[in-house]
Formats: sequence, C-alpha cells, structure tokens
Amino acid sequence: MTERLFGTDGIRGKANVYPMNSEIALRVGRAAGHYFQQDDRPHTILIGKDTRKSCYMLESALTAGLCSMGVNVKLVGPLPTPGVSYIMRSLRADAGIMISASHNSFEDNGIKFFGPDGFKLPDEVEDEIEMLVKGDAIDNERPTGGNIGWVKRIDDVSGRYIEYAKSTFPKGMRLDGLRVVVDSANGAMYKVGPQTFEELGADVVSFADRPNGININNGCGSMQPEVMQEMVREAEADIGIAFDGDGDRVVFADQHGELIDGNALISILGVDLLEQEALPTKTIVTTIMANGGLANAIKPLGGKILHTKVGDRYVVESMREGGMLLGGESSGHIIMLEHNTTGDGLITALQLLATMIRKDKSLAELASVYVAMPEAHKTIPLNGQAKPAQDVLDSITTRVETELNGKGRVVIRPSGTEPIVRVMVQHESQDDADSLVDSLSDEVKAL
Repeated sequence: MTERLFGTDGIRGKANVYPMNSEIALRVGRAAGHYFQQDDRPHTILIGKDTRKSCYMLESALTAGLCSMGVNVKLVGPLPTPGVSYIMRSLRADAGIMISASHNSFEDNGIKFFGPDGFKLPDEVEDEIEMLVKGDAIDNERPTGGNIGWVKRIDDVSGRYIEYAKSTFPKGMRLDGLRVVVDSANGAMYKVGPQTFEELGADVVSFADRPNGININNGCGSMQPEVMQEMVREAEADIGIAFDGDGDRVVFADQHGELIDGNALISILGVDLLEQEALPTKTIVTTIMANGGLANAIKPLGGKILHTKVGDRYVVESMREGGMLLGGESSGHIIMLEHNTTGDGLITALQLLATMIRKDKSLAELASVYVAMPEAHKTIPLNGQAKPAQDVLDSITTRVETELNGKGRVVIRPSGTEPIVRVMVQHESQDDADSLVDSLSDEVKAL
C-alpha cells in the first residue's frame, strides 16, 4: 500500500481491485472509526450508497470495520450524496460515508467521507485516516463484548430528504403545468428525483429510473444526456434534467432539447441572486476551467468571479472562507451553501425551476444571458518525462494573460491522475484561441 489512497474526491477505483476491495474497505472502516471517536460517548457513522452491485460488498466491509472499533453504524441504503450529507446532520451522526463512483461506469466504485458538519474532509484529515489504514497503530485496538458497535437500518430517509429538498422551494409555488423529463442515471436519484417533482405538481416523464446494479450511468445521466435531450423534444417538455450516478451533479436541456452547461447554469442562478441582492460580496466561486462567458454574464450587475483549483471540494473551501453562497463547476456540480453543504443536483434543479416560474421565462430565455467565450484545448503527453515545475507554467500563464489584456484566459496545468499537461485558451476569437493554444503547447513541450 504505497500509492496514495485518497484522490480529489475520496478513494476510487475498480471494484474488488486494490484499493477498492473489501480488505481495504474494512481497514478504512477501522481507521475512520478510530479517527472520529473524539471522546468516550457512543459514536455513530452513517453509510449511504448508490445503486452499483459492488456497493453491498463495500458497505458490509466498512460496517464490519467500524463496528470492530466500537462505532455504531446507521445504514440508509441507496441515497444521493447530498442526501447522505443532509441526513447525517439531521441524525446528529459523527460522520457520513458515501459509497459511489459518481459518474463512472458500474465497474468502478468509491468511498468518500463527510465530517460532522456535513462537509467533505480536508486533505489533512484524509491523510491521517490514510496513515491509520496503511500502518499498524490501531491493529490491537479491539473492543469486545458490549463495546462492539451495533448496526441499524434507517428506512424513511428518502422521504426525509425529499421533504428537505422541497423546503428550499419557494412557499406557495408549484410546478403545475410544467412537463419535466427526469433522467436519474439508474443511480441514487432514481426514487427521490422523479417523486420530488411529481409532489410539486409537475408532469414528469421519467427515464433511467430502474437500476439493476450494472446499468448506472449506462447510456444515460449527466455524462450521456443525449437520450434525455431527445425525450424533451418528443414529449414537448419544458425542461430536461439529467443527474449523475450519485446525484451531486446535474445538467439541463431547454425546451428545444439544447444542452445548458454548468457555466450557463451558474450564470442564470448568479444573475438571479444578484438582481435580488442576495449574493454576498457579489462573488461566485468556480474553478480555473470556467468559461469567461460566466464572468461576462454577471459583470453588468457588479458580479465577480473567484477561481480555484479543479475540484468541487476546493470550490466549497473557498466559499466557506469567503462567506460566498454560490459556486460550482462547468460539469454541473453546483454548490448553494444556503441549502446544502455539497453539490446537490435536486436542489439545484428546484432553484432553476423556481427562477423560471418567478421570471415567467423559458430556460432558453434565461440561458441567453450567457454567451460562451471561444475555447481551444490541447493535451500534451509527458512520455516518461517529469512534470514541468508549476512555477514555470504559472509564469507562462501570467505572461500570456498580461499580453491578452482582458481579452481571454489561459490555463496550463498538469493532470492529477494522468501523465499529461492540459492547456486551455479562451479568447474573443476562435481562430486566435486555436493559434495561441498551438503555440503554448509547443512552448510547454520544449520545457
């Protein structure tokens, strides 16, 4: 166990292969059980999962590990990641665990943690848990008799989460008269997604809501929304909604079946909050990969953008530090800290629908506030060479953006998971973006 277990969003890999096997899951459970027991009182950790077949194996191993350390476990079954974050806080659990590989295919799986405040764990806490997993410091820590943890299954969590999500929707407002296509990705949103919209009065056309353990994200969901888009056209729906496997990400299609990406979505929500004077510091947090059209959309209302490293956890960290309420990624991870501590596809959809109703505008009309800045991308393989020094890449970026003088953006970054360097250029002109990304790629190759 030499390579790092935790990545940008917990532990992830092919199910039943290191590190995503039952042996490591048991050790992770023991390590987490030790870490989260901060005093002598009984401690409880909640476990949720998506609909992958391998979730049962990993759930059992994590449960065994936790109970062997004297921690009580509450199992909630299939539930979206944001639902796990909410329910664990509602039940006053000491931590939460979500078993999911998000938008990946069913062969993969993952384990991610929430602390007692409902937020994902910071890097330093993950490092401590990882040290316990890999070391022998707790090997002899073995409660016996009545000190072994118990397990309880909580049966009504879906209803609790639905009621919470609906509580974020404006009082007195309903979805009567709206036809909504809902693609649940055969994942954790398969019950709560369609049911929430139906309870609010929408005419729901439900798709990918029959998980069988192996069809999660298969030809459906936020990464493959083409079927959802076509269903919107065929059903003459007002909107299409496609979640990912664990429900923390969402993408939309307008009434014409045209996809609305995360940049446009954040623009719509950001403009609405700015108009209501409900956006603290008038700042939206997003990653360095966000399109410049987002900044242009909110600028007329005094809005500003704060960029972070790639990953929704870094967006959330910056939001908490600066007291911001809205952030997200172009992938559809939208964080609204007024409502939940993590990306929440269901609540995001409800807030977008509320904006449509309040402004009496279609999604296409709302999305017109966002005009994407032309982009160009290049991927440079390292071919066994060491990654270029980050300060060198940063100096190139600074030099070029100074030359652009506000007419574009540049991002040059090594991948965290592959031996490549990614180059992105945004420019007012597509031809100039293409030309500049080529020249920068050549410069990076020569380093």
